[in-house]
Amino acid sequence: MSYMSQEGYDQLVAELQRLESVERPKASAAIAEAVDKGDLSENSEYDAAKEAQRHLEAKITEMKMTIAQAKIVDVSRLSDEAVQIMSTVEMTNVSTGAKMKYTIVSETEANLKQGKISIHTPIAQGLLNKKVGEEVEITIPRGTIKLRIDKISINL
Repeated sequence: MSYMSQEGYDQLVAELQRLESVERPKASAAIAEAVDKGDLSENSEYDAAKEAQRHLEAKITEMKMTIAQAKIVDVSRLSDEAVQIMSTVEMTNVSTGAKMKYTIVSETEANLKQGKISIHTPIAQGLLNKKVGEEVEITIPRGTIKLRIDKISINL
């Protein structure tokens, strides 16, 4: 099961529709064009088009599974008492004093440029169920960091 916001779910459905209605016909057309060029045994364009189609179909299948298993989170029922999915957490790196702000979202909604991190990341996992004022030590690929939670909010 994958928990996500209504917005994230809607974006995933729209992307799936685009892949099925736009990209799938393009892939079929590329294969047909390559077939028209003759001998398939030595046709690298055909092989490349078939490989691209396999990747596209795998992505479509994966997206359909994610959508089928999606659970929309009702953000109006969430609390800002402790960190959970859909929480926006403002924190301070205790060692450096650097301020950070992340929203914890599903894997499919993660976008670091927008400050959205997957619930599966080490930082999100280390923050889950923690409260304002708590300090947590989290092991990340570069070592261990100590963060103090300054504020928790829910974006509605």
